[in-house]
Amino acid sequence: MSVIRKVVNWARVKSPWVLHFNTGACNACDIEIIAALTPCYDLERFGVVLKATPRHADILLCSGPVTKQVESRLKMIYEQMLEPKFVVAVGTCACSGGVFKGCYNVKAGIDKVLPVAAYIPGCPVSPKALIDGLAKLLNSLEENKKREEVPCPLKKI
Repeated sequence: MSVIRKVVNWARVKSPWVLHFNTGACNACDIEIIAALTPCYDLERFGVVLKATPRHADILLCSGPVTKQVESRLKMIYEQMLEPKFVVAVGTCACSGGVFKGCYNVKAGIDKVLPVAAYIPGCPVSPKALIDGLAKLLNSLEENKKREEVPCPLKKI
């Protein structure tokens, strides 16, 4: 493994940059994601930083079910992210469609459109659960780094 690859892996694990995208949720999970970033829960202690552009993000946090209207936009944002990239489904709606499953305009959970690296269920998801899910994702990346493998974005946590 090259030195550059080792530095990139170290930086990705120690300071993941996150992009939050609402795919059609009721906003309850969005409020909890923002709460996890406040000083009370302090998600930034793990190096997680919220970014505004997909070009800078390593992790795509998706809340809500995928609607037909937002599906193409979600794929476009995912394609704009640089490799390696990871998708985290936040909340029951993002994991499976939740209460919106079966609605005429709803496709289903995020995994029907993009490869999901971690699922964090809950309605709404608590900030503690969000921190735990992201910590498990980062730990799995750390383990892959120790084995000097490229992490698989399809690994279930």
